[in-house]
Amino acid sequence: MVNVCSAPSADLTAQARIRNAAITHFARDGFQKTNLRAVAATAGVSAALVIRHFGSKDDLRAVCDDHVLQILVRRTRTVADLAGVHLLTREYLSDSEEYRLHVQYMVRAIEEDTPAATTFVNTLVEETEQLFRAGMANGSMRPSSDVRAMAVVSVLLSLATLTMAPPLTRALGYERMGPDVLQRIGLPMLELYTHGMYADDTMLKAAETVRETRRGDDL
Repeated sequence: MVNVCSAPSADLTAQARIRNAAITHFARDGFQKTNLRAVAATAGVSAALVIRHFGSKDDLRAVCDDHVLQILVRRTRTVADLAGVHLLTREYLSDSEEYRLHVQYMVRAIEEDTPAATTFVNTLVEETEQLFRAGMANGSMRPSSDVRAMAVVSVLLSLATLTMAPPLTRALGYERMGPDVLQRIGLPMLELYTHGMYADDTMLKAAETVRETRRGDDL
């Protein structure tokens, strides 16, 4: 059985145990395939108690969506400065299983194109865009021609990194995604963000030329 929370079950209320069990099942099996009896069994309660606390599977899903969203947004906000980066890394290393579960839950919501997916993505993009604009204002980040699009790219890369496919993980010599993989790719990623990849602006100027040409054709 999958662990649903880092804290001992005795330290959680019945509602919290049900919510955590549901997060695990929704992330692993998907919303449609998950049934409340399975959630109840994982939480160690009766199906009737699940209904009493949450009413329906849809209502339970809404509670899970809100819970995971708050956690992921909080973690996004911690990377606003260097101290936040260290905090985020320390949090992942101390509870990586729960972290991966929450990311898996979010990815499942995106894959199923549920209403929660739009909320997840928009919130993460909004938070990231705010961080970027603040960084550009205080001089810690370079300006961008399209801050919103850069925020979308950043969120895309973050999700792709945290949910690396097994073949990509094995390409680095690891059997599964985990702290070792993040530590391995962390420095090259920061090198890319800090110094860039191309030695000159040839590719950038070519892309800008194509964009301006297309704009001219549309007029």
